[in-house]
Amino acid sequence: MRRPPEAAGLETAPRPPDPPAPAKAPADATRRLVLLSCGHFFIDVYSSALGALQPLLVDRHSLSLLQAGILGGLLSFSSSVTQPFYGYLSDRLRYRAFTVAAPFIAGLFISCLGLAPGFGSLLVLVLLGGVGISSFHPQGTAHAAATFPARRGFAMAVFITSGTIGLSFGPTYFSFFARWLGLEKTYWAALPALLITLVLWRELPKPAAAPHQPGHFDLAPFRRVWKPMTLLYLLVVIRSVVQIVFAQFLVLYFHRERGFSVPVASYVLTLFLFSGALGGFAGGNLADRFGGKRIVVFSMIGSVPFLLLFMWTSGWISLAGLLMGGLILLFTVPVNVTMAQDLVPTQAGTVSALMMGFAWGMAGLVWIPFVGWVGDQVGLETALRGVVLLPLLGVPLAIQLPTDRRLRGPGQS
Repeated sequence: MRRPPEAAGLETAPRPPDPPAPAKAPADATRRLVLLSCGHFFIDVYSSALGALQPLLVDRHSLSLLQAGILGGLLSFSSSVTQPFYGYLSDRLRYRAFTVAAPFIAGLFISCLGLAPGFGSLLVLVLLGGVGISSFHPQGTAHAAATFPARRGFAMAVFITSGTIGLSFGPTYFSFFARWLGLEKTYWAALPALLITLVLWRELPKPAAAPHQPGHFDLAPFRRVWKPMTLLYLLVVIRSVVQIVFAQFLVLYFHRERGFSVPVASYVLTLFLFSGALGGFAGGNLADRFGGKRIVVFSMIGSVPFLLLFMWTSGWISLAGLLMGGLILLFTVPVNVTMAQDLVPTQAGTVSALMMGFAWGMAGLVWIPFVGWVGDQVGLETALRGVVLLPLLGVPLAIQLPTDRRLRGPGQS
């Protein structure tokens, strides 16, 4: 007989037994997951555009590394820190607009960065583009996880991996447009955003209420699980600092410090982000088999040696270290979300926003400008060498996480 979570020293959010519900057809569930994953792919294509365009924008507008960091930090705020607000609205209202209109909003404003006449207009475009990115993720994540309730690790791995592949494709995509048409005409890159919005508007059904979702925000479940939720949040912040700083500065670093052309440096960033996409897919599936806590601990320890290898070597060895470090680091992307949803199943949209958006955004809002400022003082390479050591701070936090069995409240399987 399993010992109740309270006896194990951990309170969890109460969850009543599932009411009878008609089984969802596998074909319908697959269709929903595919549509949501396609939307996630295109949203994240635009969310990674700034990293590829940054060297061109820095040269055109004579920006300092600090100003470049402020642009990245503002994008993190607009696209990520605000996600809990959209998660709250999504849990309460369940409007399709959160997922349907978001790709076009993001694509339109991000693709017009090349038209900006100065730093102030760049800030406005980044802020508005981030609105589309932010509004999509909470509802999209919550309903992707609900498509296959018995295999949520798999569903989250598919959904998040599709976004991370989009994230990895973004730098190469925008580098191609900038090289082909020029920075001033990158607005043509918004066409796929319009197309996917039309597809989602036509094909994606209105999200249904989750079986245990009350239709309003409830703080009480969060109070009961504040300790493990705080640990998960801090772990996501630590991982996100490395990921988002690299996404914003890697192209600039390779261009300035290692002499790569901007297109080649963009290809390297694409490879780094794509390796992270593979890592997220592998991590989600490995967590179903070995447990989320083990995957998180392994990721925090295992990524650092490879990232150090990248920073302290050159050539193919350095590139291999970068790719392996990114793959292992991003093992935890779907794992953190599903663990958090197990803690507070009644607030899936808000929890998804907290783990995927707010944590990511706070990491970027603070650390991108900070790393830019440090780079102005001591050099970008020195600044990045300090960043790759941060996952070691997550090891003692990950060890304190409860096991997957203890994350689930009464009535959860």
